[in-house]
Amino acid sequence: MSTAPSPARDRSGMIAVLGGLVLAVLLFAFAPLAASLWITALHVVAVISWMAGMLYLPRLFVYHAETGPGTPQSETFKVMERRLMKAIINPAMIVTWVSGLWLAWNLFAFQGGWLHGKITLVVLLSGLHGYLSASRKRFERDENARTAKHWRVVNEIPTVLMVLIVILVIVKPF
Repeated sequence: MSTAPSPARDRSGMIAVLGGLVLAVLLFAFAPLAASLWITALHVVAVISWMAGMLYLPRLFVYHAETGPGTPQSETFKVMERRLMKAIINPAMIVTWVSGLWLAWNLFAFQGGWLHGKITLVVLLSGLHGYLSASRKRFERDENARTAKHWRVVNEIPTVLMVLIVILVIVKPF
């Protein structure tokens, strides 16, 4: 079985992102109040998708780090990690950022300490996303130097960030 990525599969996530953005723009042009609700719903779905991937990818890295390079299991993990990143995590992050910034501007005018705190934490989550993306490429090249224990620790970071973000959004403590 070939582990080469299918160009059509790798582009499907980006096509979905672009379709969603076009729909959001059209909806806002014709029904701004309804657009706010739809964009909020889109944002929540994108966040859930992004977090699901951010929680799952380091767990895959734990198992991948425990296999030897070039083994059939390693090759399977490479395919799973690439598809997860390209079809779910990357598009979900893009939609999260675009819809989140739209909401921050149009609903909150970028006001509130809680919002600034949330954006700061989302920037940290995006930095972790970048680290995981670079790590996935190292796994792809059989160059991972991190242990399974390292990836178990990294697996907890998105959870901590998610909990803090949810508290800021719901409680708005400042």
